[in-house]
Amino acid sequence: MSQAIYEFPLNEKVRTYLRLEQLFKQLVNANSATDNWQFIHFFSSLFTLLDLLERLDLRNDVLKDIELHEKNLVIWSQHPNIDNDALQQSLQKILRLRESLKTTKKIGADLKEDRFLASIRQRFTIPGGTCSFDLPNLYYWLQQANSEKIRQVQTWMQELAAIKEAIEITLSFLRERGRFVQYEAEKGFFQGVAEDKNELIRVYSSTDQGYYPMLSGNKYRYAIRFTMFTPSVQGNSSVDAVVPFKLACC
Repeated sequence: MSQAIYEFPLNEKVRTYLRLEQLFKQLVNANSATDNWQFIHFFSSLFTLLDLLERLDLRNDVLKDIELHEKNLVIWSQHPNIDNDALQQSLQKILRLRESLKTTKKIGADLKEDRFLASIRQRFTIPGGTCSFDLPNLYYWLQQANSEKIRQVQTWMQELAAIKEAIEITLSFLRERGRFVQYEAEKGFFQGVAEDKNELIRVYSSTDQGYYPMLSGNKYRYAIRFTMFTPSVQGNSSVDAVVPFKLACC
C-alpha cells in the first residue's frame, strides 16, 4: 500500500517554516541543473523565497527556536544513556549557527543588492516574461559554461545557508516531538484536541485509495476530514467509510 505524510501547521510561524523548507528544496536542485529551464526555475523559486523573507522578520523567531534547542540539548546531556559524542556535535552545530545568525544583517539583504538578480527579478512576475527579448542579460548568462553557472548558484545560496540550516534543524526537532499513533476516521471524519505545545499535525495516510486528508481548526482543537480526489466534480466529496490512518501531534 502506498502511503504519504501530510503536514498541517497550527500556527503562522510553522506555516512559514514549511513554505521556506519547500522553496529551499527546489533551490538545491539547481546544483545538478543542466538545462536552461532548470536555472529559470531556480531564479523563480529564489525570488519567491526572497519575497517571503522580505515580508517577515524571521531572524528573531529563528534565534529563539535555536536557543530553545540549545537548552534542550543541555538538559538531554544529563541523561545517562545519551550518545554524548552525537549530542556534543549537535550542540556545537547549534552554537555555531546561533552566532552566525546573530552577526548577520537582514536575511537575504546581499542578494537583494546583487545587480544581476535585481535586473531580472521584476520580469519574473510577468507571465512568460523570461524570453530572450525580455531579458537578454539572462539569456547571455544561460549561455555560459554549466560549471560557471553552478558556481554562481552556489555563491548565491551561501548567502542563505544559515537560515536554511536553522529551519532544517527546527523542523527536525519539531517532527521528532511526535510519534505516529493508529486511528480510524468514522465516515472519513476525525476530531482531536491539541495540547498547548503542539504546533504541527502530521497525518500518515494511504495514497492509493482515492482519498486525501484535509485539516481545519486551530491550536486548541482540530478536525480531519478525508475527501475523495474527484477533480472532474465541483466541490468536495466526503468519504463515507472508516478510514485507517496514523496521526502525530508535534
